[in-house]
Amino acid sequence: MPTYRFPALAAFLAAASTLLHGAAAAAPIPIEYFFEQPEFSQALLSPSGKYLAAKVAARGSREGLVVVDLVNNSARKVAQFSDADIGNVHWISEERLLFDTEDKRLGLRDIEYGPGLYAVDRDGQHLRQLADRSGAALRERSIRTLLPWHTFMLEQPGAQDSDYVYVADRKYEWPGVLRREGLLRLNTRTGQSTAVLRPADTEDWLLDYQGEPRLAWAFEKNMATLYLREAADNSWRKLHTHDIYKPGSDSFTPLAFGPDKQLYVRSHQSGDKSAVHVFDSTSGKISKTPLVQLDGFDFSGHLIFGKGRLLGVRHLSEAWETSWVDAAMKKVQEDVDARLPQTINRIDLPARPETDNILVTAESDRQPPLTYVYNTQAKTFNKVGESYSRIDPARMAPQQFLRYKARDGLEIPALLTLPEGSKGKKLPMLVLVHGGPWARASIWGWNPSAQFLASRGYAVLEPDFRGSTGYGDAHLAAGFKQWGLKMQDDVADGARWAIAQGWADPQRICIAGASYGGYATLMGLLRDPELFKCGINWVGVTDIQLMYSGHWSALSDQSERWREYGMPQLIGDPEKDAEQLKATSPLLQAARIRQPLLLAYGGVDRRVPLYHGTKFRDAVKAHNKEVEWVEYAEEGHGWTLPKNRIDFWGRVEKFLDRHIGAGAKTE
Repeated sequence: MPTYRFPALAAFLAAASTLLHGAAAAAPIPIEYFFEQPEFSQALLSPSGKYLAAKVAARGSREGLVVVDLVNNSARKVAQFSDADIGNVHWISEERLLFDTEDKRLGLRDIEYGPGLYAVDRDGQHLRQLADRSGAALRERSIRTLLPWHTFMLEQPGAQDSDYVYVADRKYEWPGVLRREGLLRLNTRTGQSTAVLRPADTEDWLLDYQGEPRLAWAFEKNMATLYLREAADNSWRKLHTHDIYKPGSDSFTPLAFGPDKQLYVRSHQSGDKSAVHVFDSTSGKISKTPLVQLDGFDFSGHLIFGKGRLLGVRHLSEAWETSWVDAAMKKVQEDVDARLPQTINRIDLPARPETDNILVTAESDRQPPLTYVYNTQAKTFNKVGESYSRIDPARMAPQQFLRYKARDGLEIPALLTLPEGSKGKKLPMLVLVHGGPWARASIWGWNPSAQFLASRGYAVLEPDFRGSTGYGDAHLAAGFKQWGLKMQDDVADGARWAIAQGWADPQRICIAGASYGGYATLMGLLRDPELFKCGINWVGVTDIQLMYSGHWSALSDQSERWREYGMPQLIGDPEKDAEQLKATSPLLQAARIRQPLLLAYGGVDRRVPLYHGTKFRDAVKAHNKEVEWVEYAEEGHGWTLPKNRIDFWGRVEKFLDRHIGAGAKTE
């Protein structure tokens, strides 16, 4: 494998980026700068902190795996394939890495089977394939047998102290719907594996602080059961059972086992907003006093352990931030922030440090992620990678997290992105509605879609309407069975609030979104035709009953459990709520939509199958001549291929320009 000087490479890329920024200053920023694959990602320090692994790719080439020796500042590419990109990466010891692959040149239609599994030493030696990725049940490589294609890496890195690692053996009902997940203990040098005894048809696992399996989840009907593995004899016992679809019940989410062997969980024990508590596995009780509680937000994030104790907490409030318990780490964070005052700086630590190296990821609303290695003693920074080097932060738009009131008084969190220098102007605005809908959109930081739209002169409002996660049980539950109703009111109220603030031109507002956001786009055009002048729906639901009935020609990745127990409670019962679902069906009311509309769907979407789009397209085009349709035949639920992302957002740019932008006809 070739060796090269990493600082020289970083300097070369930085110089090229500077030249590009200067040359392009007067012209619109090209679409591909926003939607191309990142050049540098997934940086990870080795357990000692002496080495850094990362994924790198020159433009147009496959992603490879590089290891940097931080002692002598040299780098070596340790894995590269001509027919695949590097996927997930973990250090499994100081000497060895585990990784899988993905093919970023193929859409869902053309992907067959699994990501494979590989291990390699940090010097590029002893590369070994451990799991097949072609779909063959068994395949010989020399004298060894590979694990099957449905072998996957865990998100948890494990102990990182030997050649052994735990991997998942997943069995599926049909594509995308998991039946059960087993666990294998795998030797990455010999390829030999041993199955871990399962307590039931498990679907998820949690390793403890020593990297051993301690918790397992199993699901039956609407109930989730958590099992604990006893350290003494490796037997499993039932720890807790709760209803999956009832927020505010006695449910909790395990987060981690600490060095003290305590189980830390996320729970609503202390009120409406979830917080971090300690769970007593002997009594089955959750501590009454929270360990970590955020003001105005549910806890989302993870605990940071080191030196045999809890050091800090990575959490999401308005943005991803870190709160340190450890006094020494507080001082390190202060030093880093003083050196990098324009960004939020997230620090990651090696598992068993033997050096003074830490990893710093710096990001802001205008700055895509930058990665540094910081030496805490010498107080030196070494920039080792940029995700999007062609993005000039000086040309990006400022973003703010805010809250506005819905018509019934409920506070709605939102992000507002305004083009640079546009304050005081009534702008054309796009209201961008997130999918899920049980998700969160309003996370402050660099966002390619919002920044692209702002670079074209549009204000962008992203509301976290009722039903969004992250703001407490009451905010979540207020969205139950409110598709097309109060959830829709929240979106429209956001647009009217932006008008009242003087940011949005009331004659130039468009609504857009994907998945649930696509559904909300269509309902927005129906319910508020005087407010929304046009709509952009990609991979959007067009009729709730279609989510139940499906179609013989399409596979869905929605489980029968979700259809039977989740959807009736959260969205609407197909029989009891039939009239409401009819009244909130864009498909059944398509003739009423007369505003210009852009529709885009994936040909092999398993979440919102193509017939949602084609049925609605045929219904709306009979009465609306301003309908543009695009189908990406190889894509699923969203655009994985850069060429399709670039094509889609190019269509969005032209569509908006015609209807609310500079090219729009004025009355």
